[in-house]
Amino acid sequence: QVQLVESGGGLVQAGGSLRLSCVASGRIFTDYVIGWFRQAPGKEREFVGVITESGGSALYADSLKGRFTISRDNAKSTVYLQMNSLKPEDTAVYYCAATAGGMSTMHTNFRSWGQGTQVTVSS
Repeated sequence: QVQLVESGGGLVQAGGSLRLSCVASGRIFTDYVIGWFRQAPGKEREFVGVITESGGSALYADSLKGRFTISRDNAKSTVYLQMNSLKPEDTAVYYCAATAGGMSTMHTNFRSWGQGTQVTVSS
């Protein structure tokens, strides 16, 4: 299993930006598709976006297109989630996850998870 560690969360005002990082270790990074998910209190875990092993393509939740961007630096075994024009409803714990099974938007298809990083957007 690959190990994942997220960072970059924090408190930001509405309209602001944050960049989350997800650093991987333990396995061959380029074997894995990396996804981002989020979970707000009392809500189901929600798909944010996912990026291919090479970083050449990404998919996003329809509601987040245009505001969130995923990229990856395979030389650094790191995936980034750039979040712009943040809204209070973006408040959640954000998780990165890895799968060797190809692109997926379903959190149940991801075997390895980070511990999560809290993002809080104030109005």
